[in-house]
Parts: sequence; structure tokens; C-alpha cells
Amino acid sequence: MSENSQGYKVVTDNRQARYLYEILETYEAGIELTGTEVKSIRAGKVNLQDGYALIRDGQAWLLNAHISPYNASGQYFNHEPRRTRRLLLHREEIRKLIGKVEQQGLTLIPLKMYLKRGWVKITIALARGKKVHDKREDIKRRQDQRDMQRAMKNY
Repeated sequence: MSENSQGYKVVTDNRQARYLYEILETYEAGIELTGTEVKSIRAGKVNLQDGYALIRDGQAWLLNAHISPYNASGQYFNHEPRRTRRLLLHREEIRKLIGKVEQQGLTLIPLKMYLKRGWVKITIALARGKKVHDKREDIKRRQDQRDMQRAMKNY
């Protein structure tokens, strides 16, 4: 079956996050959006590169994610591109995240935004920042993997 028959379409993927952070756990969350934001997301005009999530007052918030203004609407009805957006998570998930972020010094980062049965969803990850030597190690491991694949293909 194709992606669309399941009602699942990836809009944007934060690939740099997997390079900069060690992903420990992932969570699926909804986002509280305005109409023009949804139209921009459907058009694929989203950037999660600098985005991160915070937990404040018992609620999860997505900060610094850029959703471009929707061109077809007038300037008065458009949204602020980098506004703070509320993430919709279950109360138990938020409680668990509060404990891990505060005690262990971990970060919440957005990994991917997608459409699921018509709803905009985002995958956020509980992550720990990588050190420079860890990043180098990952690059070396990836290169070795490619070399092994080439050798097996030629064999």
C-alpha cells in the first residue's frame, strides 16, 4: 500500500537533529495551529531546524519552528512564522517528560512533521547532545558501512 492510502504523509524531517543529538525516546504529539498554518504545512513550507520544545506550566510548547506565511491569504489574516505553538500530549506523557528533562538535563527536539489521517502531527524526541568525538565516530561508522556495502555489491 502507498503512503497516501494509509493517510500518512511526511511534510518535513529534521535530519540534522539525528546528527547533533543522541535520540533516547520519541513521542507523537498534535499541534494547536491556525488555519493559515495548516495550509502552509500542507504546502510543505515548514522548517524544524532550529526548533525545540519546552514544558511550562504543565503544558508542552514548540518554540522557534518556522512555518512560512500562507501566500493566498491577505497580510492581516496570516500568522507569525516563528510563534510559540502548543503541543497536544497526554497528561501522563507530560509528567514523564518533566521528570526526565529536569533531572537528567535532556532536551526535547522536533524530529518530523507529518499528516496523519488529515491531522498535523509532530514527532518530538527526548535527546542528549552529542560531543564532537561522537559525531566523528558516527561519520566514520557510516563511511565504513558504505564501504562494506560496495565491497559486497562488487563481490
